[in-house]
Amino acid sequence: LAAAADRFGRLIDSTTESALNLKLRQAAMLRDTPPERRLQEYRIRQFLLAAFGAVGGFVIGVALDRSTFFTLLLAIAGFAGGASYWRGKVDRAIEDRTTRMRIELYTVNQLLAMRVRVGGGVVSAVRAVVERGNGAVVEELSEALRLHFSGMSAGAAFRHIAELAPEPHARRTYQVLAAADERGSDLASALLALSEDIQEDRKEAIRRQAVRRRATMLIPIIGILAPILLLFIGAPLPYIVLRNFG
Repeated sequence: LAAAADRFGRLIDSTTESALNLKLRQAAMLRDTPPERRLQEYRIRQFLLAAFGAVGGFVIGVALDRSTFFTLLLAIAGFAGGASYWRGKVDRAIEDRTTRMRIELYTVNQLLAMRVRVGGGVVSAVRAVVERGNGAVVEELSEALRLHFSGMSAGAAFRHIAELAPEPHARRTYQVLAAADERGSDLASALLALSEDIQEDRKEAIRRQAVRRRATMLIPIIGILAPILLLFIGAPLPYIVLRNFG
């Protein structure tokens, strides 16, 4: 089954194994599965769902007593839907996690800046936030601490999670933490500046979303009123044309 699922996954998805592993990590999916088996587990689930979709489509076609061609179309549609479901699920999970991280980062950066200013180094500030907080950003900072306490330098640990983070502001935050640990830069000021950037980006995103919503609300209004206006404008035309001939 694993070999068939692997061949199937390579056939329908051109994404490299390293890129797919990164996407699964960024989506925080299949976390109970060991990292070395995560890709295999993903492809097995994708393969089984595609097979179930094909069988389900075929059964529905037979139950409806449709033609062979229509039944095959249903089977193909079920197969395609099952094959694409997991890929879409991963993409949606990454998008949701990125949004959560963007919301959490402002508060996390403020807390880290406070901890640094009252005294203590980068690692102690991160540890204090990890011990008292939760969320996607805290999970990644916790992973950096785990790597550090396992023997990796703090700067290298922060750079490692920066390479894997799906959110751009999170990557910048982790890189700032790494630079502060290695070179002793002004961490508090850098974190507060990052928080301001995050806040401005969120305001801009909210403004864009509001514009899209207003445009969406106008579409049905225009769709209803436009034909009526055209009728009012065009109604006198036959009279004008016929009067000229009369």
